[in-house]
Amino acid sequence: MTRPAIARIALNRPLRRLFDYLIPDSLELAPGQRVTVPFGRQTLTGLVVEIGVEPPPGVNLKAIKGTLEAWPALPDNTFNLLTWASDYYQHPLGECLFTALPPALRRGRPAQEKADESWHPAATEAVLPANAHRQVDLFNAIKESPGISSSALVKSGFSRAQIRNLQQKDLITEGAKAITAPATKDLPAPTLSAAQQAASAQMPEHTHEFSATLLYGITGSGKTELYLHYLKTHLNANEQALVLVPEINLTPQTLARFRRYFGNRIQVWHSALNDGERLSTWLKIRNGEPVILIGTRSAVLLPFSHLRTIIVDEEHDSSYKQGEGFRYSGRDVAVYRAHLNRCPVILGSATPSLESWHNAQQGKYQLIRLEERAGNAKPPQLELLDIRSRPLEAGLSRPTLNSIKETLARGEQALVFVNRRGFAPVMMCFDCGHLEECPRCDTRLTYHRRDHAMRCHHCDFQMAASHTCPKCQSENYKPVGQGTERTEDTLAEQFPDTPIVRVDRDSTQRKGSIQAILKRVNTGESCILVGTQMLAKGHDFPNVTLVCVVNADGGLFSVDFRAPEQMIQTLLQVSGRAGRGDKPGKVLIQTCHSDHPLLTNLCRGNYAAIADQLLAERETGTLPPYRAMAIVRAEADTMQNSLQLLDTLKPMAQSPGIEIWGPLPAVIARKADRHRAQLILCSDSRGHLNRVLTQLCQYLDQARLPSSTRWVVDVDPQETG
Repeated sequence: MTRPAIARIALNRPLRRLFDYLIPDSLELAPGQRVTVPFGRQTLTGLVVEIGVEPPPGVNLKAIKGTLEAWPALPDNTFNLLTWASDYYQHPLGECLFTALPPALRRGRPAQEKADESWHPAATEAVLPANAHRQVDLFNAIKESPGISSSALVKSGFSRAQIRNLQQKDLITEGAKAITAPATKDLPAPTLSAAQQAASAQMPEHTHEFSATLLYGITGSGKTELYLHYLKTHLNANEQALVLVPEINLTPQTLARFRRYFGNRIQVWHSALNDGERLSTWLKIRNGEPVILIGTRSAVLLPFSHLRTIIVDEEHDSSYKQGEGFRYSGRDVAVYRAHLNRCPVILGSATPSLESWHNAQQGKYQLIRLEERAGNAKPPQLELLDIRSRPLEAGLSRPTLNSIKETLARGEQALVFVNRRGFAPVMMCFDCGHLEECPRCDTRLTYHRRDHAMRCHHCDFQMAASHTCPKCQSENYKPVGQGTERTEDTLAEQFPDTPIVRVDRDSTQRKGSIQAILKRVNTGESCILVGTQMLAKGHDFPNVTLVCVVNADGGLFSVDFRAPEQMIQTLLQVSGRAGRGDKPGKVLIQTCHSDHPLLTNLCRGNYAAIADQLLAERETGTLPPYRAMAIVRAEADTMQNSLQLLDTLKPMAQSPGIEIWGPLPAVIARKADRHRAQLILCSDSRGHLNRVLTQLCQYLDQARLPSSTRWVVDVDPQETG
């Protein structure tokens, strides 16, 4: 008697197990293929992991209902990548595999695009109000390209609501055939400076062999031009490439530059896309179209079939590490993906992560230095401004305000960096000392004066702000410290005739707001930018000649061993916004510790020397990258329950070669009414640490924990507090 064929299926569930199903005779399956299966009373979408497995004894298996495509949604190299990532980051395989699918396919939608409408001008003459500028522009766009598709119009900046509005006015009609946006003429490879040519000559020659390259290029040195030149000269017309960027807000600027050279070959991937846009891009990638994809972290997991180059821009950026759920590092997965695909990966940064710098020193990565700014631009002059005993106005010293005044008088732009949004980080009563704290977290509420609200930036709790102390009713209840809103107000008072442009998460919530802000700044109009780390990354403002850092001391005394590295990276990145054009740049760094060795070395502008110093400290402390690290985090309704779970795990984790710290409460021990604790594991052997973590996860999966208790494993954590 022939044994029934059985397939092992992964479901998009937080379960560390797979499920066996009978394969009907009518179906032919392959790993990575989407199927529908019965699961309890539901029908779910699953992914085939294995075929021909041994049937479990004494179990009556259900049969697979059907396939959603005749081909695997995840090709072999993507399937192998995600299987490795599931094991390395200790996360359920099902959730890892489904991360590579767009939301529509996770829900079981067919892997095909919806029919795209096409539009033609109506026979009647258009009559639109004179002030309806967008509708007039939309009508003219359709008139110039009859049959243009809705998706092409949306990519041009129009909305579907505007299209429907014209249709309802009988000014346009839906046609039978849609045409895409006219193909753009792409430019030849950009011309490189002598320093860029020297760096380009060291780039990997073969796109069919694995290599890892760290491109250490100071801010303004033209790393993007090197990326463009490399893709132009090495990527064939039928091949795919991936360019990772850390933030959505960097995507429009990067996208525009790449489209100038590669036209419609450029595609984009980030969380702000709608389901249809994601599915369309996913299908192009899966079908092997020769796209160059510019995307954020999750783009590295997509099912490329002809991937020949991976570029990770700003590779040091902490946003490449997923902070919840599947906690993978986009940068590290990109390196492993390049290894699987046998293609080069290029990691670029002006302030490389210590992990990448260490790998370059060990010879695992090729190191290319680019230490001259492009064109006539020169590195900015960095100056420490000691603010001890100086009177401050909302955190700004008089020398800083005078420098801003001189910059504006020359018709130039100034950038003021404040790493806190809101008006002030705390409200305090100067009579009784009361501080307004979040009722759900062990942290204080931030005052937002624009909305007259107190907000927690950890759990999103908010309440109306009060003019009097809630405890003693005193009117001596005032904001303490500075945020972007307070700095904006102070600068508006000091410079009433100068536009103040604030760039933080609050001011850029609306779609297209960051693009509008960047467009305004790039006109060169004299103005003052006030912003958080959003301004520190990758932006090119030619007329910004002065950068002022309000408080540079935050990372000097943190409990997190990564804080000094991240502080130096942020300061150098934001400093790099100054003097990127022909005009010289200046950076004023306000500090209460102007004699600190890290800050004095920073002013010399040599990040390589600082990185070497920090690595020496890490080696002395036997910290990453000299040892592997993982954190088991627990949270429960009481701190006792969180610590009790970790106390149970600690003896199981004890093993020769494993050092254990804790368990201890997290720095923010209570967050959203959940009490958080952690157990830190370190080892010289990454493989040994992985095996111990696997044993802990197996125990936790089978343990009957209280319903309120949650746990997660964070491998290679970016935050240890």
